[in-house]
Amino acid sequence: MNKLTVNRKAHFNAAHRLFRKDWSDKKNQEVFGKCSNPNFHGHNYELIVSVTGPVDQETGFVYDMKRLKQLIYDKVEQEFDHKNLNLEVEEFKNLNPTAENIAIVIWNKLRKEITSNLGLKITLYETPRNFVTYGD
Repeated sequence: MNKLTVNRKAHFNAAHRLFRKDWSDKKNQEVFGKCSNPNFHGHNYELIVSVTGPVDQETGFVYDMKRLKQLIYDKVEQEFDHKNLNLEVEEFKNLNPTAENIAIVIWNKLRKEITSNLGLKITLYETPRNFVTYGD
């Protein structure tokens, strides 16, 4: 049977600092530049969650979009929106909150809730021109 992909867009605003504790301030500055500002900086993140699978013959859905909307709200927006990722989000206490790592963390949170027979892909825009994609 052919597969189809459904997509849900969301957004959140968050601050972060790209920084490795085991590096000197000088090395952090050299590698991460202004993104390593000790006073943090923020982004208006745009998120696209894509779920791929066959269309269920009973419901006509690949995945219930109301349920996907609620999952994104509960697992991403509630946990990340208007937060300092480095200080307030447990996953980033010891993980550098790059766009790549944020996308992986989001994928892991949602993967636990979406059955493994469905593909899951996360596209995260840090800026309109810089984005990452992660998933099945």
